[in-house]
Amino acid sequence: TRVPKRPSCAKSHPNPGNVFAPCWNHLRLTLPAVVCSDPDSGNAEWEQDGEPCTSRNQMRGSVRKNACWQRLAAGLAILALASGLSDISAAATTDIFAAGVTAAGTSTPDSTTVILLGTGNPRPSPERAGPATAIMVGDRLFLFDAGPCVMRQLAAAKLSIKGAEAVFLTHLHTDHTLGYPDLIFTSWVMGRQRSMPVYGPPGLAAMTDHLLAAWSEDIEIRTNGLERETPGGYRVDVHEIRLPTPADSVATAISRTRVVYDSAGVRVTAIPVPHGNWKHAYGFRIDTPDRSIVLSGDTAYSPLLLEMSRGVDVLIHEVYPEVRLKPEPRPGGELWVQYMKEFHTSDVEVGRLAAAARPKLLLLHHVVWMGGVEEELIQGISQGGYSGPVVIGADLGRY
Repeated sequence: TRVPKRPSCAKSHPNPGNVFAPCWNHLRLTLPAVVCSDPDSGNAEWEQDGEPCTSRNQMRGSVRKNACWQRLAAGLAILALASGLSDISAAATTDIFAAGVTAAGTSTPDSTTVILLGTGNPRPSPERAGPATAIMVGDRLFLFDAGPCVMRQLAAAKLSIKGAEAVFLTHLHTDHTLGYPDLIFTSWVMGRQRSMPVYGPPGLAAMTDHLLAAWSEDIEIRTNGLERETPGGYRVDVHEIRLPTPADSVATAISRTRVVYDSAGVRVTAIPVPHGNWKHAYGFRIDTPDRSIVLSGDTAYSPLLLEMSRGVDVLIHEVYPEVRLKPEPRPGGELWVQYMKEFHTSDVEVGRLAAAARPKLLLLHHVVWMGGVEEELIQGISQGGYSGPVVIGADLGRY
């Protein structure tokens, strides 16, 4: 295995490897003026002190090197103290990584792990599948969004491919739903025997009916032919969520959130969010016995989402780099700036939201890069006022 050249930050930080370089590329954890990224493909292995640290793809799937996490925690704690960051103490930084190791390495009936199955956007990428997030509570799987490749990502993460206990769709944009028919039919072919509960905005029932009609011959042959699949295992128990658009008043808007799922210690609350022309788009707050998580879905800056995110353990938020926002060189490209501002959230806005909400971890996904780089995102978030822990999520990363 080749050992790639040092990260691009090596010149300004001449000896990053001994403390935190081995896993930095995966974690994307950032402190002022310290952002390391592999200039190569990202699939090679780092080797420091004679001890190999798993490749990005391996590290995404599981935390194999606890020592690597601990070394990162120690390094970040030292950097935090040296930088005078009051919001990130040595103890707090160590606790964050200790929690990550525990969540990824063990499973108890109530332990909660966030697994980013897909962190991409509509632009196809070999490294980022379509938006999909798994939340494991013990061995119970809850799935949020079903972007392209969702079933392959579930298999790669070694999670159940027979369907989730419940599925939640933030909205019906294609990049969040193209994996939905795959989820329905592949989980059935792989052994699902009961209908799958799916929660989402109005239009979900019609979409589901059309998908079942489109594959009606497949259903007939698989059920009554030699395969003898479980009759009815392909069915979907659709729950449409109808919530009004958020009001200007946060106090009024909070009354418009709704608990849509509550079973055995897991409660999911739908949060209406502003997503351009979409009349119904939702974020979700997930409360489990040991963690609180907010998933933004696709959204412009939302005061209601901020309010629902105060003090949560993990805030998963979409983002784009504000410095890259400009009209696109194509017919209609002058509308791009307006589109991004009305449909999505800039890094500066995410920083402002996180600074007020103060989550224990800000986890970024669904990044609309527009040619940007990670340093720009972090600078924008810092400009917004946030100085807490932040991770630019990777596919199959566990948090």
